[in-house]
Amino acid sequence: MANERITEDLVEGQLRALGFYDDQEAVIVEKQQSAVESIRTALSKASKSGKGNAGYPEFIITSPDTPDMVVVVECKADVRKHDSTNRDQARDYAVDGVLHYARFLSPKYTVICIAVSGDARSNEWSFFVMPKGTTDAKQLLSPQGAPVGQMIGMNDLIRAASFDPNVQRQREIDLIAFSMEMHEFMRDEAELEEKEKPLAVAGTLIALKNEIFAKSYEAYSARELPEFWIQSIKKVIQEADLPNAKLTNMTQPFTGIQVHPELSKPTKGYPKGLLNEIVTMLAEKVLPFITVYHDFDVVGAFYGEFLKYTGGDGKGLGIVLTPKHVTELFSLIANVTKDSVVLDNCAGTGGFLISAMNQMMKSATTEAEVEAIKKKQLIGVEQNPTMYALAASNMILRGDGKANLYQGSCFDTAITQGVKAHKATVGMINPPYAKSKEDLHELRFVEHMLDGLAKGGTGIAIVPTSCATASIAQKRDLLKRHTLEAVMSMPSEVFYPVGTVTCIMVFTAHVPHTTSNKKSWFGYWRNDGLVKVKNLGRVDRNDQWPKIRDHWVEMFRNREVHSGESVLQKVTAEDEWVAEAYMETDYSGLSERDFERALLDYALFTLKGSGLVEADTE
Repeated sequence: MANERITEDLVEGQLRALGFYDDQEAVIVEKQQSAVESIRTALSKASKSGKGNAGYPEFIITSPDTPDMVVVVECKADVRKHDSTNRDQARDYAVDGVLHYARFLSPKYTVICIAVSGDARSNEWSFFVMPKGTTDAKQLLSPQGAPVGQMIGMNDLIRAASFDPNVQRQREIDLIAFSMEMHEFMRDEAELEEKEKPLAVAGTLIALKNEIFAKSYEAYSARELPEFWIQSIKKVIQEADLPNAKLTNMTQPFTGIQVHPELSKPTKGYPKGLLNEIVTMLAEKVLPFITVYHDFDVVGAFYGEFLKYTGGDGKGLGIVLTPKHVTELFSLIANVTKDSVVLDNCAGTGGFLISAMNQMMKSATTEAEVEAIKKKQLIGVEQNPTMYALAASNMILRGDGKANLYQGSCFDTAITQGVKAHKATVGMINPPYAKSKEDLHELRFVEHMLDGLAKGGTGIAIVPTSCATASIAQKRDLLKRHTLEAVMSMPSEVFYPVGTVTCIMVFTAHVPHTTSNKKSWFGYWRNDGLVKVKNLGRVDRNDQWPKIRDHWVEMFRNREVHSGESVLQKVTAEDEWVAEAYMETDYSGLSERDFERALLDYALFTLKGSGLVEADTE
């Protein structure tokens, strides 16, 4: 008769060969038990008999660096007992059993499920992932999309599970939920001002990149920790060696956190001080996220969450960030590659540069190309000292501290000359939106960005739709030196909760519009598939965005004309630069409700444009 112990030995041999036992602090392998209290609690009624007693799989594997994931392994001696038809016989089949345990763990963990049957001569392995908050398991795929069919190392298992779309979405939701928790903690306990909160987050994440700080901050008293914190930040910044960056410019915004009186004060609830608590929270909840998702603007996510509590109009913090799916869209519109040089002269927290970098990395095949992208091909300018520190922090957190970031006005003569020397081939910008006639017009920033590109470069901007429908003088200046390639009307709530109706403009730099002498392409991109969810903002709950994004990009690249979606039209500065002005509308699919909504949207847009109403916050 087959012996299940033989199968367990087979698994253990694989674990040892793949390094699961090499560092018992990094990876913890337990057999039919767990020292982790939350796992014990979850499995306290997981007996496969269904009688409500405790039940444990053969192996439970965890990593302190990834506390939201757990690996469980269930073994059966006979390969004929690997998987049942309905997967409802947990006692008798390996797959059924491992999924049974996963359902008890998934309310708190993303579960990597491994079912093994047989012996060394004949065996079968199955790999699944059950995302946190679900009870449905899917086949575990590698980041490249290939099914995992044999045992791999712990880091590879975690990486594969991390790139499951449902896992990634849940982690982003968890991150936003944690940012809300962090906001309340810093407001109620630490009494930090709005501008100080993102600096406390960014500074701490930088300090945690210093291995000495990460391992020893707990040993410092409440009074001593702030000094150790700022010195660790300075050390990481010095090692990053940012071009064009002065250490004082970079570290000055963080000194306000260092000397904040509440953070260094020991209390009954927090004897090691509030800064210690902030460091611990970020080390446990955010650091693991950063190590996996290099394309996610973590600092920007916290900044955006804190922005909600300023009334949503940006007055508390100053700048409205571009949503991640829009920064990603820009890189695809520009078709950036490993050879692109990308400029953002209103960088904010660096969201455009992060998305561009990740797109560029996809076509890089050598370390030299990767290093060149980091060192020479990302250029950002940011005037606001706080935002500059956050953008630089974002680059450092990704190991990309070599990005060329300038602190100062993008119109500064020296900075302008420095930027032009990089000969950028792609420009991306979300300019500050003018709130009065005294403010610089948005298209002035766009024009300056285009002027800084190499001839034939692609410049992309997201601006208020009023820039496309009016602003004749500014449009005329743009077309004197640059070609308008395309304009896309964006969803009215793309910047929710900030109520600004926007469009994307695409230009070819240093080729006058009259010289090009061609039609411009106009896209009606009003529905991106995202929906509003309470406390989360706009999210891709129904997985529609990738398909919509790819359709949009393909239409633009091929200049396709589709009824109700896009149109080609020759325009001048005097014309309206929006699809709605030229597109033939297909009315067959319209309902009365659609008509009413369009009228309401137009009325709201008109009122906002006149300044009679403030942008909505809900």
